[in-house]
Amino acid sequence: MSQSVATQDTQASLTGLLVPLADRTLLLPNVAVAELIAYRAPQAVEGMPTWFLGQVPWRDLRLPLLSFEAAAGGQVETGARARVAVLNAIGGRDHVKFIALLVQGIPRSIKIDAELARADVPLEPLELDAVNLGDVQARIPDLVALEQKLADAGLI
Repeated sequence: MSQSVATQDTQASLTGLLVPLADRTLLLPNVAVAELIAYRAPQAVEGMPTWFLGQVPWRDLRLPLLSFEAAAGGQVETGARARVAVLNAIGGRDHVKFIALLVQGIPRSIKIDAELARADVPLEPLELDAVNLGDVQARIPDLVALEQKLADAGLI
């Protein structure tokens, strides 16, 4: 029985996801997204911020669904291509494992090397940075701050 030896790539790379929103594209690490599901109308909750769209069922859970655009000061848009990205929670709260994000289309996988070209653009709230990836300008979201926004509003 022969054994094969895998060659290691000398340049570090990660797999990212380009996540389309109504007014921008987010760049997330592949491992941040647990699943992409069809859009389903959320169970609305009275008196909540406009960026909180309600609760959506996923597996045996009810997840808070939010609009990144509205949380960053823009408008909520639910288009014909709307989907829900279930994100792995990274804020360190034992009782919160996932949150749901309204997206506009299907995320696209992309290989990212260590040398990202920064985009010289003003950042919006909840954005850590912006990068140019070929013909796409992508925003890197602050997912911890997004979770904190949910926590501050008493939603998680």
